[in-house]
Amino acid sequence: MTKTKYFKLILILGSLTALGPFSIDMYLPGFAGIAKDLNTSVANVSMTLSSYFIGISAGQLLYGPLLDRFGRKKPLFIGLLVYILASLGCVFVTDIDTFIGLRFIQAIGSCAASVASVSMVRDLFPVKDIPKVFSLLMLVVGLSPMLAPTVGGYVTEDYGWHTVFFILMCMGILILLAAQIVLPNTFKPDTSISLKPKPIITNFISIVKEPQFYTYAFTGAIAFSGLFTYVAASPILFMDIFKVDAKTYGWIFAFMSLSFIGASQLNSLLLRKFTSEQMIYGALIAQSIVSILFLILAMNSLLGLYETIALLFLFLGCLGISNPNTAGLTLAPFSRNAGSASALMGAIQLGLGALASFAVGVFVKNSMLPMVMIMAVSTILALIILIFGKRNIKKTITTSHDEGIAVVH
Repeated sequence: MTKTKYFKLILILGSLTALGPFSIDMYLPGFAGIAKDLNTSVANVSMTLSSYFIGISAGQLLYGPLLDRFGRKKPLFIGLLVYILASLGCVFVTDIDTFIGLRFIQAIGSCAASVASVSMVRDLFPVKDIPKVFSLLMLVVGLSPMLAPTVGGYVTEDYGWHTVFFILMCMGILILLAAQIVLPNTFKPDTSISLKPKPIITNFISIVKEPQFYTYAFTGAIAFSGLFTYVAASPILFMDIFKVDAKTYGWIFAFMSLSFIGASQLNSLLLRKFTSEQMIYGALIAQSIVSILFLILAMNSLLGLYETIALLFLFLGCLGISNPNTAGLTLAPFSRNAGSASALMGAIQLGLGALASFAVGVFVKNSMLPMVMIMAVSTILALIILIFGKRNIKKTITTSHDEGIAVVH
């Protein structure tokens, strides 16, 4: 593969993966304007975010079997078309109930992009290169929480919130064209894969029963729920507890994104010397130490704004290293049904992330302690699952450079 082709593939796969985060973050600055225009409350507008998350979770499991049955490009095309039409609907929406419904449909459409991109990584690249590719995708995806709210704020202020959805529609059109023209047909449709509920459920159960899948999928998802916890709690933490203004909060959020992006790129370099398994262990042990220290200091009220930022920066850096490696090892045993495996991995991650976000909404009010406790518990639980799950893996299909690909027994 030439460098130019490699760059194009990473850019398009990254754009597919980033479509969802952009759709979540870009309209957030417009909540007050949306509430005013649709004669409703900001709380009701936030339901459009909830419906989007529900759509993503449902879509993960919907597209997995479709991508394995019909190949990658046809379901991707249909999904992006649904996304484009739903985005267009959001431009002209006049009531909150329709808006909530359209956001659900928009999520179902965008989900095709994220599931297809993960499946195509497994199709296009050697197993040993998957963690490196995921790290590069995170570089593209990681820019979305830095760029989307800022761009959305300027667009909302100057042109109104409807324009945000027009821009999202245009992004969908560009990504659809790029994917259809540049991306190769990476997977031959497998007509033996049934789309009836019973075989689909049986297929998912067979994937979950694979020790390497459940060990690394749950390790990665539970550890990654720390990111959802931070994102959900950060407005309360910085704007309510530390009393920073919205502009400063935006800069803090962008700075934190640098930690995750930088660590995922550092991961690519470290993989030259260490295996993915070693990287996951190292990252989780470091994350456990950071979260325990964070918890002790929070319990004793010893944290100011800068100390909190520093500890969160380290915490997110650990996730930037562990996440590409857990994703790589989760998918490594699968080739025939990689679409279903990646969909199930995404559904588990989003489900546990939604649970963590819900916990933040219930417990995080006027203290950072509940947030830190959730992060510490999830980190230590992930490490325990990794230690005990490893015992059931007879032979790991590795993604490292120095070990060959082993056959799962």
